[in-house]
Amino acid sequence: MKYLVMMAALLTIASCGSFKAERVDNKTSDEKALKITDQWLQADTEQVIRDVMKEMNEHKGLRRYMMENGKNLKMFVGEVQNLTSEAYFPINDLNDELLNEISKEGNFTLVDAAAREHILKEITYQNDGMVDPKTAKKVGKQTGADLMIFGNVYMKPETRDGKTIKQYSVNIRITDIEKGTEIFRTRTKLSKYSEQKSMGW
Repeated sequence: MKYLVMMAALLTIASCGSFKAERVDNKTSDEKALKITDQWLQADTEQVIRDVMKEMNEHKGLRRYMMENGKNLKMFVGEVQNLTSEAYFPINDLNDELLNEISKEGNFTLVDAAAREHILKEITYQNDGMVDPKTAKKVGKQTGADLMIFGNVYMKPETRDGKTIKQYSVNIRITDIEKGTEIFRTRTKLSKYSEQKSMGW
C-alpha cells in the first residue's frame, strides 16, 4: 500500500513537472495549434480577411462606384454573422479584423453600428438638462452612411472513420443604402482536415 502511495505521488510530481510554456509568433502558434485542435484559429481569420481585402481592391464594380461617387465614402458597419454549428466560432475577432483592415486601407469613413447606440445614449443624456447647453452635442448631426457592409460564415462538416473535413465559407457584401443595390460580393473559402485516432488526437 505504501508503495502504491509513493508511486502515485511520483506520477503526480512527474506530470506537474512536464508542463512547459513559451512565447511564439503567430505562424508557430498556428502550426502548434493544428496539432491539438481543428477549431478556427487566428491565422484562419487573418488569411480570409486578407483574401477579402484583395477582392475589394480588385473588384471592378466597387472601384467604379468609388470613382463615380467621389472619395471619403461613409460605410455603415453591419455584422458578419456566425451561421456555423460552432457556438465558439470567434466571430467577434473576424469582425474586428475586417474593420481594422478596412480602416487601415483608408478608402472609407466607418460608421460603427455598435458605437452608434452608445453615442445616442450620450447625446440624449447631454440634452436632458444635465450638461451645459453650450457644450452639449446636438441630435441630428450624425453622418449618414452611403454603404453598408455585412455578411456571414457557414461551415459544412463531413466525417467518416475518424476523419473530418470542415469547409468554411465567409461571405461579405457591400450595398448602397439609398438605392438598395449591391455593389460588392465575395466568398472566401477555407477547409480544415483532421484525423481522430482511437486514443485522442
